[in-house]
Amino acid sequence: MSEYFSLSDCDVIGFDLDHTLCRYHLKETSRLIYESFARYLVEHKGYDKDLLNLTPATWDFCFKGLVVDLEDGNIVKLAEDGTVLRATHGTNDLSTEELIKHYGPKREWKHFNSLSTSFTRSAKYYFYDNYFDLPGALLCGNVVDMLHKRGNEVNSNFWKDMLAAIDHNYNTSAFKEDAGTYFPSIKRDPARYLQPCSDSVKTWLRSMKTAGKILILITSSHSDYCKLICEFILGKDFEQLFDVIITNALKPGFFSLIPHQRPFRTLMNDVEETEGLPSLDKPGWYSQGNWPHLHELLKTMTGKLEPKVAYFGDSMRSDIFPATTFGKWETVMIVEEMEGEGIPKSDAALSNKTQVEPQEKRGKFEEQGMKSPSAVSNQWGSYFVDMHKSEGGNEEHQKLTWCCHCIHTYSTMAIPSVEHIADLPLDYKFPKFSPDKPCTVGYYPKPPDSVLKR
Repeated sequence: MSEYFSLSDCDVIGFDLDHTLCRYHLKETSRLIYESFARYLVEHKGYDKDLLNLTPATWDFCFKGLVVDLEDGNIVKLAEDGTVLRATHGTNDLSTEELIKHYGPKREWKHFNSLSTSFTRSAKYYFYDNYFDLPGALLCGNVVDMLHKRGNEVNSNFWKDMLAAIDHNYNTSAFKEDAGTYFPSIKRDPARYLQPCSDSVKTWLRSMKTAGKILILITSSHSDYCKLICEFILGKDFEQLFDVIITNALKPGFFSLIPHQRPFRTLMNDVEETEGLPSLDKPGWYSQGNWPHLHELLKTMTGKLEPKVAYFGDSMRSDIFPATTFGKWETVMIVEEMEGEGIPKSDAALSNKTQVEPQEKRGKFEEQGMKSPSAVSNQWGSYFVDMHKSEGGNEEHQKLTWCCHCIHTYSTMAIPSVEHIADLPLDYKFPKFSPDKPCTVGYYPKPPDSVLKR
């Protein structure tokens, strides 16, 4: 097995859309998502209006990789072995003594085995691993605080309301019906939330097509929203860049094996045909679907029994783990947190940002110091590494977080954005993550500061 990974060795290059090919203005989008969910709870479920009042400082709590324990309202940050590194009840930190009281002297989180082996959803916990629902972690914390203030018991009932808020804003008909807060806001002012792809990324995509690579886009977003994003970030002719576009892919279920597969469906004016397709016989734009049928089409298109696929994604649960485990694809994980730890933004992204984001648009939250959700948090520390006190509490040592361990275990390599590699030749050889190598090997352009220091 090669120690290096190169796009020139792949037959097929696949991309997730949101936070992979499409970068968002994270602060603006996070505020919008929080407001979308909170407004629903206030207006439809009778929650306290105070949920809508946030200061810039509250955003320090918003941090990827947290798990909400729905049984007790605790929010936990896990080490690679399932040890609870830090936890809060609502938004309030638990002391070392409280951690031991909740999780025992070894601070073991009881659902870790179930979460870490399959990443499946559960009625007992929720894993926040992508920016699309991440502001919900802050809202959960605030809801638990509010229930306490009212003297109400905290149990998993509040979670039903949270799920209803997510569905109200993100369900497949919300875009067309202008329902909720999220889609109407994006449609009204896409430049406020979306970052267009740089010219170097567009050139990079075209160069792969010219080199004979098959390009595919697989997103769980519905076709109408996908169209809006792609036209804004890539231009009106974006469909020419991809051989196959799959929307409403319902990942990670897309990667399920027999018998749990959903058939592919064709679309007519953004509406799915009721009859599913028995197989996929030609390139095009499809909805839903499954990995085995796509694999058969890729075999036909490449003329190879085992076409080599590289897939770029930002979610461990929806993209990287299933694509690696079931699809046996090479995976490149987009980890924006690397930019919060010593890795500068790419030149293309910086010049792009100055072109599309005039200073006066940045608003009061920028000036007052709202933390970006991808930056290191005062309350939660680093996404990659954290300090852990031993049982007696005398010794402190560093542990990799569970999220960092997953990156090393399931992805081929990790980058902060596609912009960081778009100017490299297609035959550039990237060192891969490997259990036999130091955990610093596999990050490009370099490892995050906390991993390096460790």
